Amino acid sequence: MKVVILAGGSGTRAYPYTDYLPKPMMPVGGKPILLRVMDLYARQGFTEFVLSVGYRKEVILDYFEGRDFGWKIDIVDTGARTDTGGRIWGCRHLLGETFMATYADGLSDVVLDSLLAAHRRNGKLATITSVPLRSQYGTIEADETGTISDFREKPVLKDHWINAGFFVMQKRIFEKWQGENLEREVFPNLLHGKHLAVYRHDGFFKSLDTYKDQQELEVMFADGNLPWIRQAVAA
Repeated sequence: MKVVILAGGSGTRAYPYTDYLPKPMMPVGGKPILLRVMDLYARQGFTEFVLSVGYRKEVILDYFEGRDFGWKIDIVDTGARTDTGGRIWGCRHLLGETFMATYADGLSDVVLDSLLAAHRRNGKLATITSVPLRSQYGTIEADETGTISDFREKPVLKDHWINAGFFVMQKRIFEKWQGENLEREVFPNLLHGKHLAVYRHDGFFKSLDTYKDQQELEVMFADGNLPWIRQAVAA
């Protein structure tokens, strides 16, 4: 089964790194975050990748040229300014009846076989993995008198669920594909026909959106704290 990885964006939130490096190539533990994402899939048996590239594509092309990871890798130039929906659309000619897709900057211990099984059960055109929102701020707990009882550092807000990527889709979805942005146009346009399902994952998820995220992931590697590897292999 093919896995499309969206690796073509400019990553403006990770500036100044992305002034000279596409965000998927930002290093984490000595390797690009893109390779970490691919390894996450490969460890669970999914080794056919379609990399949808654009911004600073030559950096990604140079990295993979002549290297053999034991995976099948197709690289498609979908344009430097193409949005997320357009990047998947530009790879549709390489995809089978069912395919996976994700961003190039998110790590999770989601069990992909379970995600795929849920997608097949729900019979929808796409299944979106969702995780609880982790606050970027610490919160304060206080009683009715205003007396503080606790501080919670970046708590997980389990009443709020976010799109974590790790999609499964049917190729028939392209018959109803509208818009260039996956999150603001393509998916919302599919709500009317009830074509979408959610797969709730209450485990580890971390995305590399900013330079601060990159530094936090580096600390995890330095500490040997790699939950997306340990739990994925054990599953």
